[in-house]
Amino acid sequence: MQSFEVFGCFKRYFRPKRDVPDDIKRLLEDYSDNGRMNIENLHDFLKTVQGEPDVDVEQAKRQYQHKGLHLLHFLFSDYNHPLRAIPDDMKSPISHYYIYTSHNTYLTGNQFTSDSSVRPIIKALQNGVRGIELDLWPNSTNTGINVCHGRTLTSSVRLRKCLKAIKDHAFDVSDYPIIITFEDHLNKKLRAKVAHMVKSIFGKMLVEPKKYHKLTELPSPADLKKRIIISTKPPNESLESMDDKRATNNIRFSLISNCLEMKDSSDEDTNHNEEDVQDEIPEYRDLIAIHAVKHKGDVHDSLHIDPNSVRRLSLSEQELVEASIKHGPEIVRFTQRNILRVYPKGTRLDSSNYNPFDGWNHGAQMVAFNMQGYEKNLWLMQGMFRANNGRGYVKKPRFLCEDEPFNPNEVKKILKVKVYMGQGWHLEFHHAHFDYCSPPDFYTKIRLRMIGGPFGIRSLNFR
Repeated sequence: MQSFEVFGCFKRYFRPKRDVPDDIKRLLEDYSDNGRMNIENLHDFLKTVQGEPDVDVEQAKRQYQHKGLHLLHFLFSDYNHPLRAIPDDMKSPISHYYIYTSHNTYLTGNQFTSDSSVRPIIKALQNGVRGIELDLWPNSTNTGINVCHGRTLTSSVRLRKCLKAIKDHAFDVSDYPIIITFEDHLNKKLRAKVAHMVKSIFGKMLVEPKKYHKLTELPSPADLKKRIIISTKPPNESLESMDDKRATNNIRFSLISNCLEMKDSSDEDTNHNEEDVQDEIPEYRDLIAIHAVKHKGDVHDSLHIDPNSVRRLSLSEQELVEASIKHGPEIVRFTQRNILRVYPKGTRLDSSNYNPFDGWNHGAQMVAFNMQGYEKNLWLMQGMFRANNGRGYVKKPRFLCEDEPFNPNEVKKILKVKVYMGQGWHLEFHHAHFDYCSPPDFYTKIRLRMIGGPFGIRSLNFR
């Protein structure tokens, strides 16, 4: 007698809870026929309740045309997924978008002893990151350019390899522009080499402003598809000898405590002063599409808005928190036409991260994160940029882009969340299913981080 092994796959449908909430009952009455929705019902529901008039209802109709679409099933389906939104047209200025940005992109692990490589750069680009940071230092003979985390024990990788990796993988998953931020610790001769190297590798992909010309307004991501943007501080050759001296100091002669103090203030800190530039390298300066400045002194002065130019300001996570207490509205106003980059404090040697919403709530476009680890704040960052089809650019809320004054530290609205039901709870478990002496105590854990935009009834994850 022959025996057979039989395997079957079954799709489980949970029974809707019998005690349907009153507001859901009203929706069932208004937008369905005994719970079943036709294509007109679905379109009216999406337009009136969800605020999504342009959703492809035909696709939902094709899937449910034989059995009809139950409203409760729709609310739990992928068609009502929180990230299923209409993609932005990408025609607003870059300053109106959050930009997926990495910090010390070239590092493979921690910030103090790990290797530098092109592999994390490629991985970041393939994950949709649009902001890449490279720290430029002279090599041991002072004749070439390395990328490394200066004043630490990290290894180095050649700049040419990093630039070629960026060119080869920049647009693997998104056609929208890459912003490369240089932390420049080079002398005049090496800056000339950087200029030649960048132009020869990127060619026409490079956004190269005219000589001695600064942008007066930021273009849109749609205008810069498949383009490369360089952003750094213009060089100040009067401080060149200071930079050379710092570059030749080896970490072997420094204490770790001194190193941490230096790193906390060294992110993009090359002390370039645009108003006192001597013997500048025009080829290098011409690479810089978005001029960067480092916050020094009174933050109120750093947030000054020049109507004739745009720039990028860098603040550490601590500087942002301190500045937001007294200058929240000014930070928002600054980010409406300029770029604000926030970076981790220098003591995060384990490549940990801070709460990204501290920056996002104030309109900061480039909240730079260490991409080397696995932790909650990084998951928030990754989840944020799944939106807009993973393009690496997510439109900021309208109130952060308008000229009307907005204070992120004031409560504008109170969001109330109502839990309608949990999938698979009702009558699915016997009272002694888990423990004979103690019935299961189900609970709901909801964590919402909303900073703007219309939200209808959305499916939620329960714990």
